[in-house]
This record gives sequence, structure tokens and C-alpha cells, in this order.
Amino acid sequence: MKKRVVFSGLHYFNATWIKDANERLRADVCVYGGTAAGVVAANKLAQLGKTVVLLQPGRHLGGLTSGGLGWTDYGKKHVIGGMARAFYCEVGHEYGKDEEWYFEPGVAEKIMNRMASAKGVTLRLCQYIENVCMQGLRIVAVKMLGGLQVEAKQFIDASYEGDLMAKAGVTYATGREGNAKYDETLNGAQLLALHWIHQFNDVVDPYIVPGDPASGLLPTILDEDMSRRIGEGDRRIQAYCFRVCMTDDPGLKIDWMKPEGFDPGQYELATRWFNSRKNTHNEPLVDEYGTPCDVPCKFDILSNKTPAGFHKTDTNNHGAVSSDFIGENNEWPEGGYETRERIFQRHVEYQAGFYWHVANCPDIPSRYREAYKRWGLPADEFADTGHWPHQLYIREARRMVGDYVLTEHDCRLARSAPDPVGMGSYNMDSHCCSRFARVENGLARVYNEGELAVPPAGPYGISYRSIIPRRGECENLFVPICASTSHVAYGSVRMEPVFMVLGESSATAAALAIDNKCPVQEVNYATLQNRLLADGQIIG
Repeated sequence: MKKRVVFSGLHYFNATWIKDANERLRADVCVYGGTAAGVVAANKLAQLGKTVVLLQPGRHLGGLTSGGLGWTDYGKKHVIGGMARAFYCEVGHEYGKDEEWYFEPGVAEKIMNRMASAKGVTLRLCQYIENVCMQGLRIVAVKMLGGLQVEAKQFIDASYEGDLMAKAGVTYATGREGNAKYDETLNGAQLLALHWIHQFNDVVDPYIVPGDPASGLLPTILDEDMSRRIGEGDRRIQAYCFRVCMTDDPGLKIDWMKPEGFDPGQYELATRWFNSRKNTHNEPLVDEYGTPCDVPCKFDILSNKTPAGFHKTDTNNHGAVSSDFIGENNEWPEGGYETRERIFQRHVEYQAGFYWHVANCPDIPSRYREAYKRWGLPADEFADTGHWPHQLYIREARRMVGDYVLTEHDCRLARSAPDPVGMGSYNMDSHCCSRFARVENGLARVYNEGELAVPPAGPYGISYRSIIPRRGECENLFVPICASTSHVAYGSVRMEPVFMVLGESSATAAALAIDNKCPVQEVNYATLQNRLLADGQIIG
């Protein structure tokens, strides 16, 4: 049996974490998901005098914000207010600054833990939802694996997957709609232009034995010409990866290790791409913003430079073959916990193997080997998970279908929601959804498909109706992360500061729903608007 690369304690789901607990908790609000949005929501509710139970699948709080994504994707800072902006100010204070948007994971987790310890918040870790008890259109209680049961008046699903939402019978979508669904232009399958940094900008042979179709395709390559399906919908989702924190400090750096059971065939495509003509001829490279770069990589430097000049990074996917494990996550949104754990570990294995391969394989050109060899895992981050991030980047999973589906038209300012509770401003950004081969003029080559990076026309409002179920569905649930958007629009909404904004707005609205004893669909928007503005939220 093939051995697996193991980082001690690194799991999405571990059955040994589940402890029998015939415990019943009652609170005003139950928040499922200890993401940054969930922590902000719980803290806000405590400030409003409500009791909260915060349930986190896993052992760490903060989601991606504390899980390696320290190079914050914020779009336009001036539309980020309220508790989200306060968080970045708190991070800044840790560095002796007014605010900071590029930070170490440990700093973010420290602040998230502090926020979750507010009086009135009861925290339970390693809690995975098993079922939901409904009475009519209201959630009465949620039951966790292990037996913990939580009763509440209002619920907030702040998970990246929308598991509570789904178990409450709320309508949702996964994958990509076709353009025709919402009269969009960027939805469905999309083919990257050849000049784009994440495309194969040169011919790379897709076959296991070069030139021999009978040998089969290399791993991750589809035997389907996706260019024939431009604009058509499917169940594919944008690729996941880990946002790995690296260091070049010799006193902290842990060199890349060759994973047990390492399969060089998994990285043959990477080897061929790094050896393609455009890469080996030292032609100038640029990143997706047109900035010159020496090698295809994205080692974004965080605000922790030492006196000796060493750094830490938030390292993201970059180039035609990189840390994104394209096409290997489509089961995640609706998968069970064991299925997700399998996908999680495959992503760990792939990405750890990729870094070792590029840094050490003699077939990789030296300019790339040396660039990757410079970095390693920092010994002072993620101590209980082998210094690897605890959070997989779930860029997209379920998306609720509410009475207001935010689409490309909102991002382009072709329409505006009359009831905004936050603002988005980042690119309509999707990572690749598939990789395929096709033959052109008798020559087979590889293409990546599904990536987008289209700027919105300007900051746009996110409707209150995009974070609550449609009328006739659940009446006491808020969904700040798996919000009601199309695939294209979600690419813009899906930023951690926006999730925090929507988490705070969900908490404020939940408190109003409790005080007025009304369904979430009946919360008075004018009252909500005034409270959000008074709290420093920016909604228009």
C-alpha cells in the first residue's frame, strides 16, 4: 500500500477528535463555522448582549485568515469598515502600526482567539454537524457528531461549505451556471488567453509517453476539449490549494522534504512546462498584473522582515502548473467528512510534493530550482500541524440561491441592490476549473480552463437578501459565506474582509430578528441599515 505524506495533526476531519458528549446548550444564536466571519459574528452578538454558541469543525479559529492567507485580497480598502476594518487595525497594533493587511498566520489566530473569548460566547471545537431539527420553517436545534445539541433562536452558517444551510433544506447551487442562466458573459467554461501567466503559453505534450496518445494522458488532464463548451455550465469548481507560509530565514527554515510514496509521474507535466521554450529561453515573465517576475511563483512578502533581512510569505498558486490541484476538488462541496478528509490529504500530498520536486528535481531548470529552494516552512508557525497550514483554501463550494442572486450585472454596476449590507470590490476572480488536451494542426497540447480576473466597474452593494434564504424557506438562518451569488460574482465576493463584513451584518440582523420576534425575511431594512451605519459598516 502506498504510504502517505504525513504532517502530524494535519486533518480536515479526524474521527478521534469526536468525543461523546450528551451535552445540550441553549443560546440566543448558534454560529456554525469558526471562520473569520463566524468569529466576527459571535463577537458582535456578544457586544449586542446576546448569548452565542460558536461551533468550529476542526481545532483552529479564523479559517483562511489565520490559515496562511496573510496577503489580504481586499479590492478597495475604503469600502471595508466595521469590525472587519477593526480586525486589520488590531493586526497593525501587533506590528506597531495603525493597521496591517499583510500578516503572519500566528498573529491573526491570536486575535481571532481573543475575539472568540468574549463574555457571552461559548466555544466548542471539533464539532461537525450531523443533523438539523426543524419545526416548520425554523431551525430548533442542531446536533453534532458525538452528541452535542445546540438550541437557539437564530443560526448563522459561517462555514465555507454551507453544511448547515443544506441540512436546513435551503436551495443552493454548486459549480458553474451557464451564461444563459442569469444573462451573464463570464460564467460557465472559459478559456484563458495564451498570454495569461496561468495558461500554457507554449506547447506542452499531454501524453504519458510524449507523442503517443495510446499511452494515456498525464494526471489531471481531461480527455475533453473544453474549448467547445465556452459559456456552458457544469459542476466543476475553481481549484483549491493551501496558502503556505514560507520563510527564507536560516534560523527558522525547514527544508522541503520528499514525501513518502512520492510519485514523480504526478509532476511530469510541471517538469515539461518548466522546460518549455518560453521558460528556458529566459524570456521576460510578468505576473497577472503585468509586473515583471524572475520565475513563475508568487511568494508574497508579509510584514515581518527581520533586522537581518529575512522574510515570511503567503505563497499562492502562480503559473500554468503550480500549487492549485486543478480538477481534484469537485466532490468537496457535497462530500461527507471522510470524503473531504481524503481530498484534503491528497491536496497536502500534491502540494508538498510539488515544492520538493521543483526545488530538487535535476530536470527542473536551475533558475527555478534555486528560487524554490530558497524557501521552506517556518518553525514558528502551525506548530501542531507540522508547520503546514491547517486550512485548505475552499475557494468555492455551495452557494445559496436566495430571492436576490448577486451576479455579474451587480459587479458591472448594471444594477444595484436596494438593500445592501456590505460591499464587494475585488476582481471577478476564479482559479482554473479544469485542464484539458486538444490537437491543433496535428500537434497535441495542454490548456488550462476556467480562470477569470475581470475587474468590477466599481465597488458594489451586496443585498441583504443574498445572505438569507428565500421566502418560504428557513426563517431563522443567515449565510454570510455561501451567499446567494452566481459563480462569476462569487469570485469577487469570496474575499476574507467581505466575509467578515457580512458576518457582522448577519449578527446585527439576527439580533434584530430576536428582538422583534420576526423571520429573517421580515427584518426591517431601514432599521438594519441605520444600525450598520452607526457601527461603521460601509454599505453604499
